[in-house]
Amino acid sequence: MQIINFKDMYLAELQELISMEGQLADELPRMTAVASHPSLKNILMRHREETQVQRQRLESILQKHGANPRAHTDQAMQALVNETEMMLGMLKGDDLRDAGLIASAQKLEHYEIAAYGTVAALAGQLDLRDDQQMLHESLEEEKQADVRLTKLAKREVNPDALAAYPLLRRADERLPERASSCCALSAALHAQ
Repeated sequence: MQIINFKDMYLAELQELISMEGQLADELPRMTAVASHPSLKNILMRHREETQVQRQRLESILQKHGANPRAHTDQAMQALVNETEMMLGMLKGDDLRDAGLIASAQKLEHYEIAAYGTVAALAGQLDLRDDQQMLHESLEEEKQADVRLTKLAKREVNPDALAAYPLLRRADERLPERASSCCALSAALHAQ
């Protein structure tokens, strides 16, 4: 597809977004299967349900504009999914794997948040208010998924992973108290 105007760019971004959601919908069951923490399993299953609804919203928008929902494959999401798979293969122990799962899931969520924010802004510029409202709804769901993951990481999963590996506890004592969940574990690992 050649992009020759602003609306074509908007539609291409929507096509990328629906590809992202499809890839995530395929990855979430694998992530859920390897998660051991019950709350993490629940968050991942809940997000898969949200992802299905978000895909339906995107299909509806694309259909309204006569655009093919399968015209693009988002390669950045492919790379993030591959990184998730690779990371899961390297992590040993349930507690550490759960912490890594959250870190990987948050990378995926942050990419989705950026993509939904961008596409919603494009819809606004095109004065497509119905599209924009649906995209903002998905954006808010993505943000809430990220909040749920952060809370679980900070309150339970990361402390469990740190307690399971005493060498990491010493490194963690040097971390600032407000380090984000996905950065705290990474910083602890790199401090060794």
